[in-house]
Amino acid sequence: MPRKVVASTYITLDGYIDEPGRWSFPFWSEESSRFKAHELFASDALLLGRITYEGFAPAWPTMEGTGEFGEKMNGMPKYVASRTLTSAAWNATIIDGDVAAAVRKLKEEDGGDLLIGGSGQLVDFLTWHDLIDEYRLMVYPLVLGDGIKRLFTTVKNRSFNLVDTLSLPKGVMVLTYQLTPVTS
Repeated sequence: MPRKVVASTYITLDGYIDEPGRWSFPFWSEESSRFKAHELFASDALLLGRITYEGFAPAWPTMEGTGEFGEKMNGMPKYVASRTLTSAAWNATIIDGDVAAAVRKLKEEDGGDLLIGGSGQLVDFLTWHDLIDEYRLMVYPLVLGDGIKRLFTTVKNRSFNLVDTLSLPKGVMVLTYQLTPVTS
């Protein structure tokens, strides 16, 4: 059975995705933890952009008390899209050539989901190439008013179908979308 690419990201009401550690923790709950664990354990590998990889790779292996979640996170394969990295640790393989072709090939393999955590530029790029099967947006009930990154920066005039909703405590909503196929 071919794999799905699932993009999962934290996002504010005004569309910002950068530095969620700065603003998401006050809204975290046990239900949020269960949702993220289910998502991770349904996946066989992570797809990451370089910036997210460079944040995760030194942090996750040194975190204490992460239990089975941390073991899964640290043990699973990672595929990192980067034009600048020349080496990678943390069970990672660098995708440095045709990222769209590499992701298409990964999708053709049997296995669980290919999970994208954060990685806004990668999500934008893969959306442009119609390679993401599902978008899970954890919408946080706050407005930052400023930020560096929005979810989409180059993709324009696309529509999405809402396929699922999940209400979490503290006002967080998980909205799951699929890209509406482009018709000519």
